[in-house]
Order: sequence, then structure tokens, then C-alpha cells
Amino acid sequence: MLNTNSNQLITALYCRLSQEDEREGESNSIKNQKLMLQKYADDHSFHNCEFYVDDGYSGANFNRPAYKKMMDDIYDGKVGTVIVKDQSRLGRDYLQTGMLMEITFPQYDVRFIAVNDGVDSLNGDNDFSGIKNYFNDFYARDTSRKIRAVQRSKGERGERVGSTIAYGYMKNPDNPKEIIPNPETAPVVKRIFEMYSQGIGIRNICRIFEEEKILSPAVYGFKTKGSHAGFPDLDRPYHWAQTSIRNMLSNRIYVGDTVNFKTYTKSNKLKKKLINPPEKVLIFENTHEAIIDRKTYDLVQKHFEGRKRPDKLGEIDKYAGYLYCGDCGKRMYLHRGRKKPGGYYQSRYFQCAGYQARLTDCSAHYIRECVMDEIVLHQLKEMIALAAKNPKAFYELATEKGKAEAKKSYASAEKDKKRIHKRIKELDKVIRCLYEDRVIGRITPERYDALAADYEDEQRSLKEKLSEIEQQINQADVQEQYIQEFVKRAKDYLEIKELTPEIMRAFIQRIDIYDTGTAAANKTIVIRYTFQLDK
Repeated sequence: MLNTNSNQLITALYCRLSQEDEREGESNSIKNQKLMLQKYADDHSFHNCEFYVDDGYSGANFNRPAYKKMMDDIYDGKVGTVIVKDQSRLGRDYLQTGMLMEITFPQYDVRFIAVNDGVDSLNGDNDFSGIKNYFNDFYARDTSRKIRAVQRSKGERGERVGSTIAYGYMKNPDNPKEIIPNPETAPVVKRIFEMYSQGIGIRNICRIFEEEKILSPAVYGFKTKGSHAGFPDLDRPYHWAQTSIRNMLSNRIYVGDTVNFKTYTKSNKLKKKLINPPEKVLIFENTHEAIIDRKTYDLVQKHFEGRKRPDKLGEIDKYAGYLYCGDCGKRMYLHRGRKKPGGYYQSRYFQCAGYQARLTDCSAHYIRECVMDEIVLHQLKEMIALAAKNPKAFYELATEKGKAEAKKSYASAEKDKKRIHKRIKELDKVIRCLYEDRVIGRITPERYDALAADYEDEQRSLKEKLSEIEQQINQADVQEQYIQEFVKRAKDYLEIKELTPEIMRAFIQRIDIYDTGTAAANKTIVIRYTFQLDK
């Protein structure tokens, strides 16, 4: 028997509005729903009314805070009546909504009323309730398909499709579709990359930020925008999660790129996000202002690829991501022997991953870390001294030819580029004139086809050559920039005494170890510096 007249039980007035419902107009607004339900309750003498409101939640999603609270009250026997504007407010999944109306509510003696649909469980079953639930479900699926199509179209154009703005950025006040660095948080992001590049581990970065009382991203978002993204812990506002730092360090948004479709969901009812395969992810470069330069970002990614966990002292292998087996191309990883009293390891050495995992027929390429430090530091000091004290000799070594010859080659390439551009424009005019002659009958169609084909072949060949020259010029520009950066840094590092992650990042791109025997003397170490272009 339904408890319809008990003044002690709650009359739950449930309101829900999603972004899609909001587009239908003011009639669906939370304000109007509340007014309608309150008037209905007053007119029909319902007592002890309590509103449960979910604003901005889809009807296909039953993980809504107010809905869950209402259901908890129902399970606790506190609710006698549930009133909604229509059945779609309760939900748009016809199976779950139908189960609520036909099983859950009757089981807990809850009267259900959908005002606009003319449904009142006190009057018995409504034959059209199931049909309405089905059409509500169909509406949700159809809306989901349309939204997915719009989002797909935006994402393929390179527009940002995510609703959350990454920490460090904010909406451009002049153009909400654009994002710009946030003057408050962008310096924090920059500092994270700098600290990690200098060898400070993620755990230590979190500790330093907590000591300096820097608000965590989730708490900052809550205090500035009221956002609940990231589950802000207001009791620990300065607690930084290691995953937050890790995700920032691998997020391409900070170099100015937009990455769309990293995740997907199977349907509008399954909210779990799945990782898309790389071939389905779309990347658009230089879509907004960068916070981190691309070179620093690439070096951090290289470090991630080769890193091992910090040891008990919080140290990360400084060679991680730089050291490779020269014979099989696999990475070489740091191994630590038994630990001595005081926390220091008895032996630290590198070994080829291909040999270790039996992925190749390679040898161990065993080399101790102290030997690596000695050899690399010696070679790096020589290169830095040459760059700082004799830039001319360094330039010849870096470019494999003299600076004067390099300038001459560059000037020649620029001259060829202008000549080819001029000829391509001439051919455009010639082909246009030929076409006009064909149209007015000065030459036959056959003659036009033969001449046009020859000119188009020449134009195609010139464009290919132009592309090669432009690539050659771009490489020369990039190498010139890298050489100048190396020389500039070298003047600040003339007196280096030990290798650090910061020095590795500044000067070294890659190190290959070739093995001709077990002794260190039988190892050939080839260092590729940052001024050298990839081959």
C-alpha cells in the first residue's frame, strides 16, 4: 500500500537539465521546472517538499549527484512521493527508467508523478509510459549522434573539442574559441618542465610545491571557476598528485599543439573513456601560443621513454633517454648492485636492453656509470672549450665545412630558389595564354595538349627541386640556430666539474655505445651533440 498521505515522508521534487535540453528554450529551465513542481505540490496538498536538482547532466547518465541522493533517501525509506515535470527528467534510458517506475518505486512504496505526461502511479499503470520512455531514449541516442558528428567535424578542422582547459591556459577574453597562457599558472608549468629537466623527480616537485604552498590544479580550478574537475581536496589545497605532474610533462598542448580524439566512448550509455589507437589521434601543430619550447619538450619525452624509477635517494638516471646500444639500437638501462650502508649503491652500470631481454643476439655492452661519466665529461669539456674559445674552428667542425663556404652555399641556394620561383610564375602565364589560344581557336586542342603537357612537366620538376632547396635552406637555418645556441651555452659552462641532467639536456642529443670486448677500453662511445641535425 502506498504511503500517499504521510506528512513525515519527503515529497521529492526532482529537476534535471542538460545542455541539450537547455537549447530547447526557457520552458525546460531549472527555474521553470521548480515553479511548476512547487505549484503542483501546493495545489495537491503535498507536504514536506524537498528539491533535488541536477543542472547540466544528461538523462542517459544516472551518475548524477542529486539523483543519487534522492535514491539513497528512497532506499532509506525517507521518500513517499517523487514528482517530475515529465518522464524524461527522470532519465532517458528506457530500461533503467522503466525499472525505476515499475519495480523500484513500487518496491519502496514511492508514488511517482510525471506532471506533463499525465502519469500518477496511484492511478495504476499508464499504457503509454513504456512508449514514452523508449522515445526519450531514442531522443538521447539521436542527440548523441548529432553532437558526436559536430565534435568530429570540429576536431578534424583542428579546433579544440575538450571542455576542460589545461592548467596553465585560459580562454582568450577576445575570442572564447582560443586559449592563451594564464599569467598565474603558466609560470608554474614552465617551472615544472625546468625542474624535471634539471633532474628533480616528480615526487620531489610535488613536495617542493607543497612546501611553497602552490595551489594544486584541481583546487585552483575550484577557487577561480568553481570547477569540480579533478576532485579538489579543499582540506589539502597544496597537495599535488604525481599523476598531475606526469600528465603535464607529456601533454603536447604546452608546445602549442592541439591533440584531438585521444579517447572515445563506445556509446552514449557507456561513459568509460577508452584510449584511441595512435592512427586515429589527430595532431595539429602551432594552433596557440606555446608555454614550453619544443626542444625542451622533446628532451623531456626522451627522458620519459628511457627513464627508470628514482632510487631511494630520489635520483633519476641522468642518461635515461640518451644512451643506446650502437650495435642493435636498443636502449641501455642503468642497473644498481647491492646497497652500501648510508644509501649508496656498490656498483652502477649500464647494459643493453636487447641483450638483457634476449630480444637480439647482441652482447651486454657492459659499462660502469663512473667510466661513462669520465669519458663523456672529457669529450664534452673539449667540445665546450672549442666552442667558447675558438668559434671559427668549432663552426667548421659543426658544419663539416668553413663558415665562408657555408654562407656561399646558402646564398647560392637562395639564388636558385628565386630563379625557380620566377620560372614557375612564367610557366603559369604561358599555360594560361595557351589555354586562351585554344579557346579562341588559334591552336588545335591536340597542339594545346602536347604543349601544355611539356610545360606542366617542367613546372612539376621545378616544384620538386624547389622543395629540396627549401628543405636544404631550412636545415641550414636550423643548424645555424643550434650552433649559435651551443656556442652561447658553452660560454656559461666552461668550468663544468660533473655531469648533470641540465648539462645533458643543454649539450647532448644521443650517445651510442659500440662493443668490441669486455673491457672499457674496447668500448667506442659516439656522442651526438645538440647542434647536429638528425640524419
